[in-house]
Amino acid sequence: KRPVWPGCRDDLQREGESRPIHVVLGNEACDLDSMVSALALAFYLAKTTEAEEVFVPVLNIKRSELPLRGDNVFFLQKIHIPESLLIFRDEIDLHALHQAGQLTLILVDHHVLPKSDAALEEAVAEVLDHRPIDQRHCPPCPVSVELVGSCATLVAERILQGAPEILDRQTAALLHGTILLDCVNMDLKIGKATLKDSHYVEKLEALFPDLPSRNDIFDSLQKAKFDVSGLTTEQMLRKDQKTISRQGTKVAISAIYMDMEAFLQRSGLLADLHAFCQAHGCDALVAMTIFFSTYNEPVRQLAVFCPHAALRMTICGILERSQSPSLKLTPVPSSHPNLQAYLQGNTQISRKKVLPLLQEALSVYFDSTDIPLGQPETEGVSREQVDKELDRAGNSLLSGLSQDEEEPPLPPTPMNSLVDECPLDQGLPKFSAEVIFEKCSQISLSESTTASLSKK
Repeated sequence: KRPVWPGCRDDLQREGESRPIHVVLGNEACDLDSMVSALALAFYLAKTTEAEEVFVPVLNIKRSELPLRGDNVFFLQKIHIPESLLIFRDEIDLHALHQAGQLTLILVDHHVLPKSDAALEEAVAEVLDHRPIDQRHCPPCPVSVELVGSCATLVAERILQGAPEILDRQTAALLHGTILLDCVNMDLKIGKATLKDSHYVEKLEALFPDLPSRNDIFDSLQKAKFDVSGLTTEQMLRKDQKTISRQGTKVAISAIYMDMEAFLQRSGLLADLHAFCQAHGCDALVAMTIFFSTYNEPVRQLAVFCPHAALRMTICGILERSQSPSLKLTPVPSSHPNLQAYLQGNTQISRKKVLPLLQEALSVYFDSTDIPLGQPETEGVSREQVDKELDRAGNSLLSGLSQDEEEPPLPPTPMNSLVDECPLDQGLPKFSAEVIFEKCSQISLSESTTASLSKK
């Protein structure tokens, strides 16, 4: 009996027998930290649990979404973990397992389940997270939360304090690279790395001196993270998307990792923007482009796409007039109808700080007009009318914005917050418990092959 990476046992493939499944689940964004934390913690739990239990790391996205996370794809390939061996959220029915009394959940890199998973809260047995705790929704189970730069740091701590002898180079490399990426290569000027992050990076390097240099692994992960060269416009918009809504009106805001000029020159852009809004039920789309200058300084630009004139002018007016925070926007000429682009002078303002402004825009819009959104480019709506409503609304909400949600200025951290949607919406799961056990056996064979090759 031998526990195998990444957290399953190779002797559990038994037909027709129902047995408990312990799922280690990252957040719905499935950024690199969330993925690696789930893989490494499942590995540790399988290696250190005496009973006949199976631990399954589940990537909390559909398999089809993985190509949107370039750093995840790059790192899996670099560490020699075949994607075919991983289990994704659309391939396992957690709700059915829970109803059958087979499910235990261990949450990593988040502690609040979305509404669509509320029924699973009673299955949560443990939480390991590195973000401020939400007492209103925190599950009634052991919760370990520490405000470090990377959740992978807490997983490394768990392994090295609990069973350092089980740590192999493959898992150490996953943890090491993830902490470096999350903590911006431990740059003191950025200030995201805590003493604990630095401590465990050093411990991993001491245990495995042949790990790649910090600069090499950080630069390669950073490049992969922001590489959108192979993505369609629709994929680029989905890669890092957040949404807000009010009274059935939905606004999406996406991060685009390229220069605004290049983005606006993409072939068929207008048709792609229309198609994206239609497919995702959005009435407006805000794109924040992010790239780095030759001096490695961030450059942010904004574009507002909306076929509905009154809503578009309201959003643009709020963004232009905001003083708390001030985006310092400069309009950029655009030949595309229904689209207004800007240079963003204040590069410290991330999408997290733009979201409350968009909420305010929706409030102003619904307070000022009864115009149905079904009529694009509504006649008789002038910028002067919108300006009057903006003056009337003032900045009462904006002046009260919390400064506690500051994000580190460099680099932007995509896909690191929860969304209130369920990856299961598009279809039924494909994997039964027996198929999961079969995958565990495949993982075991893969590990054995890799180990034998490394010894030669």
